Amino acid sequence: MSKTIKENYPAGDFAIWIIIYVELVTFGLLFLGYAFSRRSNIEMFNNSQLLLNQTSGFINTLILITSSYFVVRAVQAISEMRQNNIKESNHKASKWLLYAIICGISFLVIKFSEFYYIFGEGITLSTNKFFMFYLLLTVFHFMHVILGTIILFNIYKKTRNIGYTPNDYRGFETGGVYWHMVDLLWIVLFPLVYIIR
Repeated sequence: MSKTIKENYPAGDFAIWIIIYVELVTFGLLFLGYAFSRRSNIEMFNNSQLLLNQTSGFINTLILITSSYFVVRAVQAISEMRQNNIKESNHKASKWLLYAIICGISFLVIKFSEFYYIFGEGITLSTNKFFMFYLLLTVFHFMHVILGTIILFNIYKKTRNIGYTPNDYRGFETGGVYWHMVDLLWIVLFPLVYIIR
């Protein structure tokens, strides 16, 4: 008899945890590089930081935290298929996923407008070390949000087609785990780059 998803921990496919480990190490090294570079030129980092829009960064933080809540609700809905009928659980999950997708798109729109302003000011990777790290970190994270939003959209489409069953929703959890990683990275990135002086 095959195991149900509930009996498998951690949630999602094992491969996603390898990917998350690699991603966290990569971002961790960039965070350390930023911190060490900042120590050698605090004044330049602080002055450059003033050009960033902290309000949009804070709004995006709230958006991603909210989106993670929606993903948690979606996973909860899909995991309750034994108590509810399959169609109802897929329908509830699709509703929460749609909210999370809207949050993901909202994040991308706000971040794109910030990039538009930064590049409009003639700022590039070669402007100084602060903006080198800022662009590396935020563009890299931006790409992860795009991928995460696409993943959520594909899961959403499957829930709309009643594609998940009580014994087969590992892919759903895997997508949710990836989205939480994207959220976690931003929660570290935002104060590090936008706030800490």
